[in-house]
Amino acid sequence: MSAPPLTFWRKPLAAAALATLADQLLYGHGFGSALGVFALAWTLTLALARPAVRRDRRALFALAIAALFALVLIDRPGLVAWSLFGIALGAAALLPRTGRFDDVWRWAQRLIVQAFAGIWAPLGDLGRLRRVERLSGRRAPRPTALLGVLALPLVGGAVFLTLFAAANPIIADLLGRVRLPSPDLLRWIFWASVGVAVWATLRPRSKRRLLPLPGGGAPGPLPGVTVASVALSLILFNALFAVQNGLDLAFLWSGAGLPEGVTLAEYAHRGAYPLIATALLAGLFVLVALRPSSDTAANPLCRRLVVLWVVQNMFLVASSILRTLDYVEAYSLTRLRLAALVWMVLVAVGLALICWRLLRGKSGAWLINANALTAALALASVSVVDLGAVAAHWNVRNAREAGGRGTQLDFCYLNQLDGGALTALAQLETRPGEPGFKARVTAVRGAVQRRVEARQADWREWTWRDARRLAAARALVGDAPAPSRMLCDGAPEPVAVAAPTTPASSAREYYGPRELVDAPETAVSPAPLTSEAQP
Repeated sequence: MSAPPLTFWRKPLAAAALATLADQLLYGHGFGSALGVFALAWTLTLALARPAVRRDRRALFALAIAALFALVLIDRPGLVAWSLFGIALGAAALLPRTGRFDDVWRWAQRLIVQAFAGIWAPLGDLGRLRRVERLSGRRAPRPTALLGVLALPLVGGAVFLTLFAAANPIIADLLGRVRLPSPDLLRWIFWASVGVAVWATLRPRSKRRLLPLPGGGAPGPLPGVTVASVALSLILFNALFAVQNGLDLAFLWSGAGLPEGVTLAEYAHRGAYPLIATALLAGLFVLVALRPSSDTAANPLCRRLVVLWVVQNMFLVASSILRTLDYVEAYSLTRLRLAALVWMVLVAVGLALICWRLLRGKSGAWLINANALTAALALASVSVVDLGAVAAHWNVRNAREAGGRGTQLDFCYLNQLDGGALTALAQLETRPGEPGFKARVTAVRGAVQRRVEARQADWREWTWRDARRLAAARALVGDAPAPSRMLCDGAPEPVAVAAPTTPASSAREYYGPRELVDAPETAVSPAPLTSEAQP
């Protein structure tokens, strides 16, 4: 309550300036590089408005990470990059109020409290300001007093302006053109949301009482968990896992023939995700039943069996990765399957960290921090790398029609990837191939390119990455024309056929199982009769 009023009022002005900037850059438009510009302005504002952040080396480091993710948002706006930017900026705001960086568990609580407490923070700070004014003897002008000061000039000015408008047609015409802005509730909500979020970083709330780390106290005996029961469980689990891993060695890794009626794609697809769930359950069992300093963790037999079991679990994860890769080779690569591969690698690293914690007697905070760091590095990589573009290039490079060993090219999926597939389609268009196939490539590439160009024409939705993609595509194929109406796979639109059924449906037109792309807004596309199954 001892802060001078001038220092306090700098922050509302900064919040209002950022809310105005967000309104101009973001409101009512799709997200483009303007989102990164706003994030960079927010970072700079925090550094200027709070000297404590500039004096704290840890806060400066977090602020630099926030600025780095703001640059990522300029290149490729996305939810992952925005979330990581928010975490880094929130940490930078809170670090000057904390003694040290302890662990991710406590910092997660601080950031959550900061997010929710920030909703009511402006009202609380307004009450504190009034108390400061009473203690210091200074009082801000009351609304009634301010209205009394403004009443005479406003009323008098309105009277004289009305008289001049009646006497001068030029003034009357100018006043007639004035249009007051209509109230926009959604815009007010947007302004308030941005202002509250900015205010939470300028005036953060740090929580002093935090929940303890789960299992952080002295480990007590768990019901039914003894050295004998854990040892027998680990012996049984190792035997069961050995059977599963043996089957994977026999059929998945060695390439031996599968039993009759079982295809490699089915064998790979059915086991990829359930086995990852199995590995997660195994990690949970080790965390609960073999906590550091417990009798089970200190037993040499249990420790050896755990190491063996973790090794088997890591082999299980490797088999799941191989299953997914086999399934990709049999069908195609998608963003979801790429994300699944990243998740499987994280599971393997988590299992290794659990084993290391047990063998080295590390604390629970160390395990949480290590896993959080691994996940943060993975998410940061995903925020920079466009998984859709990776999938598009892989599918194009391995397409059967282009001489690859993969499956047939799924043009509808490439069309869904939008700008991520633009350069891959342009490269495919320059390669020799059957004329009908190349015509479909040109059609889909043209549709994707027109959508990207339409977004780039709006400076708020413009992105640096799409600008580079457009430049690369034009350098490869120029501005080759493409049909304006086609199916999502590049095939020409079929002729509409009236269904000879009841009079109620005789006027309906059926276009087939694939949706139209780039159709005019006035066109009506009825529901298809059939739908294509996607593997």
